[in-house]
Amino acid sequence: MMKRYPIYILLMFMVFQLNAQWDFDFQTDNRIYMSGIHSVSLRPTDVRLGDPIAHLGGGNEQLTLEFDDVETDDHYFKYTFIHCTHDWKISDMNQVEYISGFNEDMIDQYDYSFNTIVHYTHYQVSFPNENMSFTKSGNYILLVYDDTPDNPVLTRRFMVAEDAEAKITCNVHHATDVNNHFTHQEVGFEVAPGPYVVRNPAMTLHATIKQNGRWDNAKYGLTYHSFMNNVFSFDYVDGRNSFPGGAEFHTFDISTLRSNADRIVSIDFANHRNQAYVLMDEARPYGAYESRSTMNGACVYYNRDLPNAYSEDYVNTYFTLKSKYPFTDGDVYVFGELTDWQLKEDAKLHFNREQNYWETCFYIKQGKYNYQYVYVPKGTQEIDATYVEGSHYETQNQYTILLYFREEGTSYDKLIGVEHCVMQ
Repeated sequence: MMKRYPIYILLMFMVFQLNAQWDFDFQTDNRIYMSGIHSVSLRPTDVRLGDPIAHLGGGNEQLTLEFDDVETDDHYFKYTFIHCTHDWKISDMNQVEYISGFNEDMIDQYDYSFNTIVHYTHYQVSFPNENMSFTKSGNYILLVYDDTPDNPVLTRRFMVAEDAEAKITCNVHHATDVNNHFTHQEVGFEVAPGPYVVRNPAMTLHATIKQNGRWDNAKYGLTYHSFMNNVFSFDYVDGRNSFPGGAEFHTFDISTLRSNADRIVSIDFANHRNQAYVLMDEARPYGAYESRSTMNGACVYYNRDLPNAYSEDYVNTYFTLKSKYPFTDGDVYVFGELTDWQLKEDAKLHFNREQNYWETCFYIKQGKYNYQYVYVPKGTQEIDATYVEGSHYETQNQYTILLYFREEGTSYDKLIGVEHCVMQ
């Protein structure tokens, strides 16, 4: 393990005042701003799959950020935290109100890839740590930048929950609307506030529902529907808590380059790069539900061929889609954590007239992957995960419920409850 110890340590004792009005361009969602940055992951430490949620006073509980820089230039990556409201707007608080310790720190833990065709530097940092910890719960943005904050590298959303949580009881079921009964899922839940005294719930109590790893289709700012016996009900009949069920994700495995693993039809080495070809998919908008075990769109990086750390290579991976239906009024993308849950230009499919199928290819790190095809109508950024894949109420999506409370006398949204649920 290699670490940098530059002279900047003296500067870390100077609290630089970054107020809530950040005057440079970045978004309060998961983004990559610098070319060469790949395979970004923010999860609970030592957990391969899981939402980035920590707790105040959580003892040794930490989150770990990891990413690769394939350009391998010299950088001085730093990071800081920005508190946000329940709907991901930057809070009015100054950083000294929610960060204990320094306001920024260096990412000084890095390693070089081992025995790979594509050379990269792997960075990681775990927090909260002895230099930086949290004094307030709620939504946070982790901002990584190169030397100064006006050179953003990446942003990641994460949450810090109160130790004393409200009790959330949830249920995922058929959509109430008869028109969507077999295609959509509703997430109903009840909240027992426990230690929290909620006097003006319509103004101070808000919930968010997130489907799998996606934030683009999350339901924000949900308020309670009814109240009885000190329990708040968030079970609606107007569809505001309804999601298209979609279909189970496709899978493939490129953790080995010595043989064809799950749904890999060919592995090759050409143009000084590893190449892998995923089994052709077929558009299934009207097909029957197909049950399969998935990671709900997530991915896990690992290399079965070599036991060494940071031996995962990058692979030019090919995707092909056969469709009886035209995509003349929009574009189709490969989508999932492998594209950072974003619409990536290199993940957009193009029609191969000679072969009569749609195709694309892009570099990803060795590991096991989930993905799906999404449709985006021209002139919009609306992501439709049902146009190609279809939609079924049986799909085993995972939903995360986040409950926020702005307590009397405070100016920020506490995260007082977290619950996960799946279709029963």
